[in-house]
Order: sequence, then structure tokens, then C-alpha cells
Amino acid sequence: MPRLEPESGKVKWYKSDGAKSVYASLISILIGLAVGMIVILIVGLAKDNISMKGIWDGIRLVFLGVFSTGRVEGQLTFGFNPINLGNMLFRATPLILTGLSVAVAFKTGLFNIGAAGQYLMGTMGSISVAIWMGTSGCPAGLAWVCAFLTGIVLGALWGAIPGLFKAFLNINEVITCIMTNWIAANLVTWWFDAHDVFKNAGEAGKIGYTIPLKNLGISTPKLGMDVLFPGSQANGGFWIACIIAVLMWVVMTKTTFGYELRACGLNRHAAKYAGINDKKNIILSMVIAGALASAAGSLYFLSGNTEFYWSTYMSLPADGFNGIPVALLAVNHPIGVVFTGIFMSMLNVAGIQLKYMTAYNEYIADIIIATIVYLSAFALIFKMILNGRKKKKEAAEGGNK
Repeated sequence: MPRLEPESGKVKWYKSDGAKSVYASLISILIGLAVGMIVILIVGLAKDNISMKGIWDGIRLVFLGVFSTGRVEGQLTFGFNPINLGNMLFRATPLILTGLSVAVAFKTGLFNIGAAGQYLMGTMGSISVAIWMGTSGCPAGLAWVCAFLTGIVLGALWGAIPGLFKAFLNINEVITCIMTNWIAANLVTWWFDAHDVFKNAGEAGKIGYTIPLKNLGISTPKLGMDVLFPGSQANGGFWIACIIAVLMWVVMTKTTFGYELRACGLNRHAAKYAGINDKKNIILSMVIAGALASAAGSLYFLSGNTEFYWSTYMSLPADGFNGIPVALLAVNHPIGVVFTGIFMSMLNVAGIQLKYMTAYNEYIADIIIATIVYLSAFALIFKMILNGRKKKKEAAEGGNK
């Protein structure tokens, strides 16, 4: 039990379970950044074209890449860079939503490794409806709303499949999620390959891409992001993701439905004994997870800044899997997912800056992200270590009394 204040009876905030979860995540992040600095140092010492100044520049860009404003007389300069910051938030949007998708499933005791397939289904649905309505002369705003909602519905239905298998047949959701991922990848390829109306046939070198939605005037509303971050890709999708995160926090912590989901996650059989419909909650958890993951794909490709490469039968979107470490680092807290999603996106932007501003390449940032992803799985272990040290200290204090 956490130590209580002698007078108030309240747990000290810095000794609470939530604080320990944050400490564990910070340890993972700090180790990942330390590994990145070591790699930068080793690579810099091994390459003749990188001086000690170049090594120092690389380290600074890892931490401050989003604030890089270029070079003046050979020296890196830093300040408010609206393009980098806006692009960071744009790239963070799908990470936040796939992170929420994984977090909601985790709260119900499920491992949603199928976010990539749900992401693809949402992308397929939203792009198809957007192009169909856009080429039919429908208003761009109406086309965007219908496309976004269609993507969410398709992803929710796709997420329901592993939920149904788990609830009624007790088949491990990891197995069914992996299967639905690759089914989705091939289904998306078949759908766009069979329908020429969606293909970008007007531009050279764009074989395998869908028609750019910006050509149809369809894009996510900026909602003030063009004023805050002029020249960047940022749009209102980031605000939508933040609102969804707040709504998920309210649902999971302030409603009876959220309590039932969490009860099933803690002990499905005990929840059933207490009168909770465990099968219903398992299915609904995966439906919500699928809707969130598909919203990530829909917002990313409805932005008007991106083009979708539909030949996905041999690959799956990285954002679908990157949602896993985002959720783990946030300890499955919906609000924490927003910040960890931004952090992971910040590292991506830092990698781009390393490529263009130094003799390093962007793979340094990939190594840092990979290390953090690997260590995020140990966040709970770090928390257990912290709890173990506390128990030993309390036992020692009890023995001295």
C-alpha cells in the first residue's frame, strides 16, 4: 500500500502508482535518448567527415530538432519554427489515435495488434467515399464528413471480428488480429486495383496511388492551425484527436460503461460473476479500438497533404504498430497518449533534421525510436522495481521499530 500522510490520510502524489508509472516511462525514454547519443558519438568518431562539432550538432538536433531554424555562418540556429512544429503535430495525429486504440483494448485486457489492418480499412473507406462524392459534384465539406464517418464505421466493423472470436470462441485476439491485418492489406489492394475510378492516372510516376484529394478540393479543415503554424501540414485533425482523447478519458474513468470495461480487463471471470456482461464488453472494446485506429488513417489521408499508395498486400502501415509503444509509454492513459504521440512524432522530425542539417542520416532517430519501443515493453518491469524498492524500505523501517 502507498504510504499515507500522517494527518490527511492522502497518498503523496510523487509516491502514487500513477507517478511511478510516469517514472517508469521516463526511464525508458531517457535510456533510448542515451543510446541515441552513444550511436551519434560512435558514428561521428568512425567517420572522417564528421568533426566533434558535427557530433555536438547531431546531439542537439535529437533534442531540439523541431526548433531548428537552419544555419547561419555554419552555426546551427534554434527558435520558433512553425513548419517543423506544425508538421510534428500533423504526424502525431495518427499516432495519438492508434495509441488510443491500443490503450482502450489494453484496459479491457486485450492486445489489439490489429490496429494496422483497422487503419487500412478506415483509409480504404474514407478515400473511396471522398473520391466518389468528390467526382460526383458533392460539396467538399459534405464529402469529407461522409468519408470520415465511413472510415470509422468500416474500422469498427473490422475491429469487431477479433472481439467476436475472443468473446464466443475464446480465440486469442493476437492471432485473429494478425490474420485480419493481412486480410485487410490484400483486400485494400484488390479494391483499388479493381476500380480504376480511384486511381491516379493523370500524373506520371504515380502508378499505385489514388487520386489526390486536394485535386477535388477535399481536405481536413485547418481550424486555426494555418495561423499558428503557417506553411506546415498541420490541420484540425490534431484538435479532433485531442478531443477524442479527452472523450475516451471521460468514458473510461467517469462512466459505468468504462468501469465495466476496466473490470473485464482486471478479471473477466470476476466481472462476469458480479453481473457484468463480459462478452458484450469484449466486443465493444474491440469495436471502439477499431474505430479509433480507422480514424487515424482517415484523418491522415483526408488531410489533403498525403497520397495513398494502395498496393499494400506486402506491407502494413507503421503507424498501426507505433501505436503500441505510444500506449505503453502513456501507461494506457488517454491523456498521456496525446503527449507520448507528440514525443514520438518529435523524434521523427528530429530525424529529418539530422538528415538535412548534418552528415548523419535519419536512421539515428529510428534507432532511438526502436530502443524506446523496445524498452516501453519494460515500463511495467521498471514500475515493479520501483515498487519492490519501496516495499524493502518499508520492511526495513518496520523492523527497526
